Parts: sequence; C-alpha cells; structure tokens
Amino acid sequence: MNDVDVQEAITRTHHEEWGRVVASLTKRFGDLDIAEEAAAEAFAAAVERWPADGVPPNPGGWLTTTANRKAIDRIRRENKRDDKHKEARMVSGDDPPEPVGAIDDDRLRLIFTCCHPALAVQARVALTLRMVAGLTVPEIARAFLVRETALEQRITRAKAKIKAARIPYRVPAAEDLPARLSGVLAVLYLVFNEGYLATGPGTDPLRHDLTAEAIRLTRLIRALLPDDGEVAGLLALMLLTEARRTARVSADGELVPLAEQDRGAWNAALIAEGHRLVRERLAAAAAGAAPGRYQILAAINAVHTSARDIRDTDWSQILALYDQLVRLDPSPIIALNRAITLAELDGPDVALAAVDRLGDKLADYHAYHATRADLLRRLGRSRQSRAAYDKAIELAGNTAETAHLTRRRAQLG
Repeated sequence: MNDVDVQEAITRTHHEEWGRVVASLTKRFGDLDIAEEAAAEAFAAAVERWPADGVPPNPGGWLTTTANRKAIDRIRRENKRDDKHKEARMVSGDDPPEPVGAIDDDRLRLIFTCCHPALAVQARVALTLRMVAGLTVPEIARAFLVRETALEQRITRAKAKIKAARIPYRVPAAEDLPARLSGVLAVLYLVFNEGYLATGPGTDPLRHDLTAEAIRLTRLIRALLPDDGEVAGLLALMLLTEARRTARVSADGELVPLAEQDRGAWNAALIAEGHRLVRERLAAAAAGAAPGRYQILAAINAVHTSARDIRDTDWSQILALYDQLVRLDPSPIIALNRAITLAELDGPDVALAAVDRLGDKLADYHAYHATRADLLRRLGRSRQSRAAYDKAIELAGNTAETAHLTRRRAQLG
C-alpha cells in the first residue's frame, strides 16, 4: 500500500470511526474533553505510524485502543488528589452501569447528549458537528460564519454545561424518546439547510460538505432507529433535495429555480432511494400511522421529483399535502410555500392575496419578498415587482440567490 492509499485510508477511517471512538471514550470516562482530546491524539498517532507500519486490519479497534491509552495517560498526568478514586475507577473501567435508555448504542448516546435541550440550539449544532461528525473547529466556524475563537468558546461552554448540570450520557427512556428525538432531527435539518442554501458574502452558495454530513448522521440514526417514521421522512427529504444539487446553480453562479432546472442532471439514485422511503411511509400511513412534518415534506418533494417536466407536476396533490402540513405546522413559512403552489392552480392573483396576508409575520424574510416579486411580475405590475425584488435582494444572504433575483429584476426593464 503506497502513501496515497494510506492517506486515503486514514481519511476514510476518520470519517467512519471518529464518532464511534469518541462515543466509546465518553461512555468509559464520562468526560467529553477527555474523549475529544484522546480521539484526536489517536488519529494523530495513526497519521504518524500507519505510513510506516501499514494500516491495521481493524482500524477502528486500533484507534479505540490507542485513544483509551491516551485518555488513561492524561488522567494519570493530571494526578489530582481529589480524583484518586475516580482515576482508579476510570483506569480499571469498572464504573457502575448507567441506564441504557430505549436503545443501547454509544453513538446514539453521544448524539442525544450533544443535542440536549438544556443547550442553546447553536451550541447543539456546533457540538454535534465536532463530537459526532469530527469536523474541525475551523471547518464549523467557516460553515456558520463565526470566528474560530467564538466557536471554540461555544463548544467549551457547552461541554462545561453538560458536566456541571450532570447531563446524563444516555438515550432517553422509551416514553421520552419521541420528544427528544425531534430536537436531534431539528439540529440535523439546520445543518442540512445551511449547506443547501449557504449564507454570507464570499461563501459557496451550496455547501456539499454540510449536506453530506447531515445525510450521513441521519443515516446513522435511521440505522439505529429503523422504525421511526420521522427519521425516515427526514432522510428522504434530504436525499430528494440533495439529488437536485448539481442542477441548482448555473455555470455563472446563479440559482436556477426548480421550474428551470435540467431534470436530466438530477441524481437518479438518490431520487430512487428517497422515493422508496416515501412509499414505505405512505404504506405505514395507510395502516394508520399518522405522518409527521418531515414525512409530509418528503412526500411533497417526491411529487416534484416524479415529474419529468415542470408541466407534468401534480399541483393538486402538492396542495393537498400542504393542507395536511399546515394542520401540523401552521407556520407562516409553510403558508407561504402553500401559496406558491396555489399560484399554479388558481393563478397569481389568488396566490398574491394569500401571500400579502403573511406580510406582518414575514417582513424580514427574503423569500416572502421574492415570492411577491414573482407574482407581481406575472400580473404585469412591474413597478411593485421591482420594489419587492429590491427588498428580497437586500435580505438575501446567498450569493447565487442574489444573482438570480438581480437578473429577474433587470428583466422588468
């Protein structure tokens, strides 16, 4: 195996094993700082030794063993008097067993710990990407447009709060699992959305690294909780959205609306997998399992991606799904998306009336003004359309979206 193969093996192992190693260490030592530092040292040892010694037959096992030794060495180095008993217990590994919760899996315990509701949402996102996904602090800071020092402090404070509040390292009990799981899925959806439509000047408009990481973590949860409908729904939603990624931005960096995308450039394998998940959830719904928010959003995307041409889209079915979704989530953003669908069925004037009713709640949301601008353009009200485009451009944070809105405004003459 040459040096390039070894480096590829290290990169692949880091991607596949980081979360497992950190989770195993956290279970044994009960400390996220120790787990993170020891895991990082183990991977550094792999970078140093594998090119000379070769990649071990069980890379994950080698890393876990090495990381455990690194953690024990750190504890012994600190050698604090008050921690003598704790040190002996950690080194021997004979801690009393913790309650395992509904599912006994170290990685799932780590995800629920990082996404605990006692932490601020931003801290949950940062901690999950660092501890579970293995992204570096610079990578996370760059993705969410914050300074590295600020992000490092955010992660440090989150770990300190987990320790001080004695947040348990375990999967919630079965009766608490649905409520806690929704928070985990919300974190993963935030990560995916930032990659799907990245914000900030100088930022790539699409961040494939973030969408791919969100999909990978959702796949992990799906493997651990295969019967949960909302996990399947979120995975299907991500896959069907990611399938359109290469068609969403033109060669000159402009966002391409769904109606104008080259559907032949969509990823057929991701669409097929997403459709299969949606069909599974539809069968469950037919058997009496009420679909949740992510499942309905996935079904809407399945209808869109089933049409070979925008003219073949079943808008009536999409509207029916939005009607169902509004009953679950009566948010103004869902109502806005429903109004966009309404324009295809009842015309832009009916849709505009529905959109205008949302003005008080969405005045600072760029998509509200972009939608109004498009509807006003279709109605021939160019002056009002231009003003709406101006506001949408002012509020939009995505470079490709800004380019698209600017061109549309220029077409008004």
